[in-house]
Amino acid sequence: MPDRSAANDLAERAMRSTLLTLSHRKSLGRLATRIPITRPMVRRFISGETLDEALPAIRRLRDAGMGTTVDVLGESVTAEADARAAADRYVALLDALAEDGVDRNVSLKPSQMGLAVDPGLARENVGRIVAKAIEVGAFVRIDMEEHTTTDATLALWQAVRPVGAHEDGTSGADVGLVIQAALRRSDRDVDAIIEAGGRVRLCKGAYKEPHAVAYAEKAEVDEAYERLMLRLMRAGRYPAIATHDVRLIKRAIAVAKAEGIARDAFEFQMLYGIRRDLQEQLVAAGWRVRVYVPFGAQWYPYFMRRLAERPANVTFLLRNMWRDRGAR
Repeated sequence: MPDRSAANDLAERAMRSTLLTLSHRKSLGRLATRIPITRPMVRRFISGETLDEALPAIRRLRDAGMGTTVDVLGESVTAEADARAAADRYVALLDALAEDGVDRNVSLKPSQMGLAVDPGLARENVGRIVAKAIEVGAFVRIDMEEHTTTDATLALWQAVRPVGAHEDGTSGADVGLVIQAALRRSDRDVDAIIEAGGRVRLCKGAYKEPHAVAYAEKAEVDEAYERLMLRLMRAGRYPAIATHDVRLIKRAIAVAKAEGIARDAFEFQMLYGIRRDLQEQLVAAGWRVRVYVPFGAQWYPYFMRRLAERPANVTFLLRNMWRDRGAR
């Protein structure tokens, strides 16, 4: 008999690859944002299309004892004016978060800031955001995108990181970045960032990468993630353990308890709308949790990557689409 588990794994990998490919199709993105049947599923992962829509979700998370990091959706900008407008939105966002009294913590994508247009433009735009962060006592996280931009993103982080950044690990005029465990180079990148005193959010990776630069098998990615996670917990500066993998979360907790790593020395990070039950359980147990809260009209690429991370979500979407059609 064929191995059902292996067949399911192969089917899931094929679905993931297809969804990641579709995430780059701008024509599909334009269509998806115009039809109403996608909205119930989108709102599971996206807090709203405007900050006014997102703020209630951010407040609810704060009231539930969780931190937040806010992302104004948008990426792969190809025009200078669009990149500058995206930076303007982040400057306004930081002012709004400070005025509202919620977490002053944001995440941004280098391609949204114009990295592909001109690295100097991206440095200027992110520098403006960091200057506002210093003014309001905020933290800025630079996300990591496809492997072709890793070196440029690391250079951007080094260029905009303030001198004398705060050391408390909870707030304050610093710039962190993201490392993807799936990339084969990430061990040396983590070591270099630890040496520089930088703050890392460790994730598995949500992009379709060639086998030459990234691990293809789930077991390999999990092994790399655990290795890097423990390295950061033991030697890093307030790392963010960004995963919904219960086994890895339990491993982090066990190591923290066994080795006397303080609960305020790191945090777990999860995505808005995913494993809310687990988020609540961790907070109830006294662990720090921060939720990545995206908002904006340009949600399509982000949404497709969330579907790719768990292809079973596609079934949920199709079921709701069929229900909507039958109700007409």
